[in-house]
Amino acid sequence: MAVQSGLYRGVSAEDRVAERRARLLDAGLAVWADPETRTTMTAICAAAGLTERYFYESFAGLDDLLEAVMDQIAAEIEQTSIRAAEQAGDDPVARVRASIRAFVQLLIDDPRKGRVAIIESVAVPDLRRRRTALLRHLAHRSAIDAREVLGLARRTDHEDDTAGLLFIGGMAELVTAWLDGTLEATPEEIVDAASRAFLGLYG
Repeated sequence: MAVQSGLYRGVSAEDRVAERRARLLDAGLAVWADPETRTTMTAICAAAGLTERYFYESFAGLDDLLEAVMDQIAAEIEQTSIRAAEQAGDDPVARVRASIRAFVQLLIDDPRKGRVAIIESVAVPDLRRRRTALLRHLAHRSAIDAREVLGLARRTDHEDDTAGLLFIGGMAELVTAWLDGTLEATPEEIVDAASRAFLGLYG
């Protein structure tokens, strides 16, 4: 099993590191979202089938990995929503609904992502700041989409930020209640309510 030019069985050292990192992120999501399992480095390594040596190859510690999980989910939400809006045509209302429906569908396909990013992250003191930063980023993103992508009315930056925070904060609470089961609503009802809120704030 000689290693030549950094290759092992045809895979470069960089690709092997990236593959192990991806396994740890997947395991981190699974363990963190499981209420029956304590979120520890040991549990995540076991779920990934890797030793702690490989954990430290990619992450400085447990919170570093959990923050990376949150960042990955936030990026997926943003990219999925933007792509859906772009595919919906030129009508602003259709684009808003498509964007929000894509987000809701992402949570249906993998409820762990919403639970981890919106609910579980609040329980980790060092991650609350990151959660707040991500929500503010998504709020700013919604303002940009409203005036540039959707063609809705131009407002001041202050008004945009206020509307964005109201929308994203409301969505976070709505999704929390929905995922917890305290709110009984169909996915389409969630899309309807969120679309009305978005258009009301920015229209």
